[in-house]
Amino acid sequence: MMTEQLPDEMELATAAHVKYIQSLDTKKDEYDYWLTEHLRLNGLYWGLTGLHLMGHEDALPRPETVDFVLSCQHENGGFGAAPGHDAHMLYTVSAVQILVMVDALDELETRGPGKAKVGQFISSLQNPSTGIFAGDEWGEEDTRFLYGALNALSLLGMTSLVNIDKAVEYVVACGNFDGGYGVRPGAESHAGQILTCVTSLAIAGRLDLVDIDKLGRWLSERQLPCGGLNGRPEKREDVCYSWWVLASIEIIGRTHWIDKEKLVHFILECQDTESGGLSDRPNNMVDVWHTCFGIAGLSLLNYPGLAPVDPVYFRYALPVPTMTQMGLDIFAVSETPVKPGPRVEYVFLRCINSPVSSEWKE
Repeated sequence: MMTEQLPDEMELATAAHVKYIQSLDTKKDEYDYWLTEHLRLNGLYWGLTGLHLMGHEDALPRPETVDFVLSCQHENGGFGAAPGHDAHMLYTVSAVQILVMVDALDELETRGPGKAKVGQFISSLQNPSTGIFAGDEWGEEDTRFLYGALNALSLLGMTSLVNIDKAVEYVVACGNFDGGYGVRPGAESHAGQILTCVTSLAIAGRLDLVDIDKLGRWLSERQLPCGGLNGRPEKREDVCYSWWVLASIEIIGRTHWIDKEKLVHFILECQDTESGGLSDRPNNMVDVWHTCFGIAGLSLLNYPGLAPVDPVYFRYALPVPTMTQMGLDIFAVSETPVKPGPRVEYVFLRCINSPVSSEWKE
């Protein structure tokens, strides 16, 4: 990617973005802060991931980060969005991801009910007859929860607790004639759900089940004249799809089917260079969700100064050697998949770990 072609004013305002993320937990006297309490743990994950990708992993205090995460845990092992909130798969995944990023998984043993309890909570949400996972005890099922379960359990080294084959069967059943995947069998293809399904297959080692060219065609058609990507046909561009779409198309080796330079321009146009943060579209209000995934998209596009991303096992914002020590294979994907190998770079967990959001409805 020829980033040197970008005009001087089109540079990532890293310092401003770091300050923006650092400021998010200082606005407790603002109404919006409490309206978004149901996203608190996810928001910490998004912010921390953005900081890792920008090379500022120490910008948030580690002790306070760990304390907050553990304050969200229930006796059954699951985590809620904030203290006092019900345990849910999505928040549990965020908690595991955060603890991995700050090298604090052991705290689950010394200060919590233990890693085994977390694994039991996640595995208890799998439907044994279909392979899909529920988000909580109330039973809503979604491929986001399936992906989150495989993601967190792989981090914990506990994938043996669930039926991987059944999970794979369910993902395959969500496939559509256009090569994409929906939230459940028969549902329309959507870029967010495609990433949950493709990465679930990657974790399970079954990417051979993906119709690469058909899916690549659908994903590449998500790029609009402005350079941005949308989540499904006839919808507007949104900077977060710089991750959902681009990560999937990178995994299957069809990134050359989109205009990467135009996408870089679009992402950079969505940033607030003075106050920091990125928005869904240029000149809109910024938020930590779009900040995280805009930066992640730039990282996939090899934007200078950002930690590079491994698009298959992009599940963690950790050095690859750390993942190797955890017994996780690391894959590199260029235009075609290559064999596992040690590469000293950073990898990023996509995190389809947010509650249902307005972005996914567009």
